[in-house]
Amino acid sequence: MPDVTISPLSSSDDTIAALARLLIATVAAGGSVSFMHPLSEADATGFWTRWLAAADRGELIVLGGFHGDALIGTVTLLLNCPPNQPHRGEIAKMMTLPACRGQGIARALLVEAERLAVAHGRTLLVLDTATDGGAAGLYEKQGFVFAGEIPNYAYKPHSGLTGTLLYWKAIGAANVG
Repeated sequence: MPDVTISPLSSSDDTIAALARLLIATVAAGGSVSFMHPLSEADATGFWTRWLAAADRGELIVLGGFHGDALIGTVTLLLNCPPNQPHRGEIAKMMTLPACRGQGIARALLVEAERLAVAHGRTLLVLDTATDGGAAGLYEKQGFVFAGEIPNYAYKPHSGLTGTLLYWKAIGAANVG
């Protein structure tokens, strides 16, 4: 794995631009992260502007994985769950630059997201990943439990439907004993 630093991101023009480039590259490579190809720079920038504003309000944490000064991966920990789910967090928008995949960056991001979830008092993490081309193997290696599949859940970035695989993991105090 390249020397990677993981840190929470906050809103700045440089950060938003780097995240927008990462999102565009991910979608162009077929990553199913809620967007269709081709993804415009304006739409990617708008998304990250809103997402980081939510991070600045404490509703979520966006982590960046850096090799030197270059942003090569990201994951988001959603914390703003409904009132009856204060114990839960959700993993979202896991992305690694296509040229950097398979080097442990996503795993490092996921480990840090889980650590922060525990630090925020969460005892359950949930996530979903595309049936076609998703990161199911990574999540299972990190102890997430497969809960089921929803077929035809979303369109793939280049067309055609894909299902989504649902996962959960007990963490922190819920994972003791």
